[in-house]
This record gives sequence, C-alpha cells and structure tokens, in this order.
Amino acid sequence: MSQIKQLVLASNNAGKLAELSDMLAPSHIEVLPQSAFDISDADETGLSFVENAILKARHAARISGLPALADDSGLAVDALGGAPGIYSARYAGEHGNDAANNAKLLQALDGIEHRSAQFVCALALVRHADDPLPIICEGLWRGQILTTARGDNGFGYDPLFQPDGMTCASAELSKAQKNAVSHRALALKALVARLGT
Repeated sequence: MSQIKQLVLASNNAGKLAELSDMLAPSHIEVLPQSAFDISDADETGLSFVENAILKARHAARISGLPALADDSGLAVDALGGAPGIYSARYAGEHGNDAANNAKLLQALDGIEHRSAQFVCALALVRHADDPLPIICEGLWRGQILTTARGDNGFGYDPLFQPDGMTCASAELSKAQKNAVSHRALALKALVARLGT
C-alpha cells in the first residue's frame, strides 16, 4: 500500500481532517475530505471503534472510488465502564455538541475520585470498498478527567483530559505538541510504519 498518494478521509470532522492531513503530509499522502465527493456519514452500527472505522472506510471507498481512511475515536472513562466510548461525539444526544458532551461527562463523574480515562483511536485503511485485508491501527492516550475545563485548543473532550505525565489539559497543548503524542498520533505512526512511507 506504500503507493497510496491520495485517499479520502471518511469523516466530516474538521478537527480530524486537519490533524490527519498534518500528520500524513510528511508521507506525501494527500487527504481529501469525504465532502469533496458528497459522501454522507456512514451508519455507525458497530459495537466497537474498530468495527465502526471499517464500516466508515468501506462506505467512503465505495462512493469515491479511492482508498479510504476512517478514524473512529472517543473517550473511554474507566469509572463509567468505558463510556462515553463509541458514543463520544453524541454522548449528550446531539452529534458534535462538545459543550453539552463535556457538561454531561462532568455530571456523570461528580463525586468520583478515580477519574482515569483514555482517548482511543482506531484507524482503518482500505484500498477499495471490498478490501479483504484492511489495515487496522490503534492508539491509546491515557490520562485523567479534570474537574473543570482548561484550554482553548483542540476539540471534543480535550479541555477535560489531562494526559498522564503532564500538568496541563490536552486543550492547553499546541497543535504540534498534541500531534506528537495523542491517540490519533500513535495510531497514525503505526499506520505510516505499516505503509512503509
């Protein structure tokens, strides 16, 4: 798959597109948004990050005719049994409402002392819609959930997530700092290694 120079990202999330484009730029792989092909979001009917990533990648590849990369990621909080998990983007009911999702998470953890969590990223790359051997790479970024939001960078749960070994929230990191250590960065580093680029 090292010959891939262009692929479609199976997402309309501008934050993911920016992060993945930046991280794949050194590999000379152009990342096109699915909106460039008028691709609607796939139905995420899987029960895991990996299942949903594969569903999204196949959907985008089928419509675009290009190799497709899908990211399914979210926050898994240990005290909540892994919630919000695959429902992270719509935890509070409305897809992509970061403020509501963060407020619901803080409410769910009210009074809980042990607040360990991890951001999870599953990447699935398919050469074509019926690829029998998708490349799957995962990344985990461990940390703690803060009691109040901090920082203005990033998106999603970044203002509430303090990575292990750091004294700041993910949303207080620069884009370059986050792109070097995040769950998505770890999964993408594994993908680039698999591609041999």
